[in-house]
Amino acid sequence: MTESSEAATAPPPRQPHPPISPLEPWPHTVTWRPVSRRLIIVELIRFAFSLAFLSVVVLVVTGFGWPYPDQTFAVLAAYAVLRATAIVRAVLAWGYAEREKDLLVRHGLLIRRLSIVPYARMQFVDVTAGPLERMFNLATVQLHTAAAASDARVPGLPPDEASRLRDRLTAIGEDFGEGL
Repeated sequence: MTESSEAATAPPPRQPHPPISPLEPWPHTVTWRPVSRRLIIVELIRFAFSLAFLSVVVLVVTGFGWPYPDQTFAVLAAYAVLRATAIVRAVLAWGYAEREKDLLVRHGLLIRRLSIVPYARMQFVDVTAGPLERMFNLATVQLHTAAAASDARVPGLPPDEASRLRDRLTAIGEDFGEGL
């Protein structure tokens, strides 16, 4: 065979596909909705309370003769900066998407998680808001299914969006005739 006939019978080269992450199974068909950025403030306040508790513990231990209070507070300060940065990035990583037959929820930085909750499998939907969340006008939507591992939650939603999502999920669950 000649070189030109081999080239004519060879299959055309494959076009490289962009890599698709298992956490982005339908990147062009899903419109992700972010949670409210006010959740960052709520999470930072929660962290500040735990940091204040740790500082009190260091002060008490120092009163009993702990010889390294300055170094301990320096470590706490470094931890505070790193954790505050992680909190901001973690809140920005939260997102949810409503599709025809299921709800997608993604979150996580180091360990990323994508939960796909079929509407037909939902048993009930909770909307909760603790005192700190209420102060910042936020709520959390919690989806419950028969399998505890498949429960998903969407924190940091304005109450009207949380109510809308709850009502939509309930209506869709009733349409499927199962679950809700």
